[in-house]
Amino acid sequence: MADKVDLTNRDPNNLNDHIKVQFEDVLAEPEGAHSIDCVWKLSHTCFSCWLGLCYKISTLLCGIFIAAEWGCEFASVAFYHVWFITPMLKLCEINCAVFSKMTRTCLSCCIEPCCEACGQFFHNFKK
Repeated sequence: MADKVDLTNRDPNNLNDHIKVQFEDVLAEPEGAHSIDCVWKLSHTCFSCWLGLCYKISTLLCGIFIAAEWGCEFASVAFYHVWFITPMLKLCEINCAVFSKMTRTCLSCCIEPCCEACGQFFHNFKK
């Protein structure tokens, strides 16, 4: 676990690269359809202010609880993998190895003599 939290780069693995929520990513005016400059500037200011305010309030009220829930979820996933899924896969691997050995033995006893006899039969036909 990391001892320190990087407060500058909060997405070092680029998990949320697809989320584009800056003003320029959401609103744009094409050539020939421009609003008055002061409207565009105020729209940018309002958008940025409300985006930041709503996000900060949402994270303040819910972020810690949601992070705790996700921590519990991933702890549960890790627990099941360590204590159930991996041992069950190992058990399946052991049982399949026995089945594989039994199958090879049966084929060796039943099919191999027939194949050798057919091989001997066709071996006599030489050009």
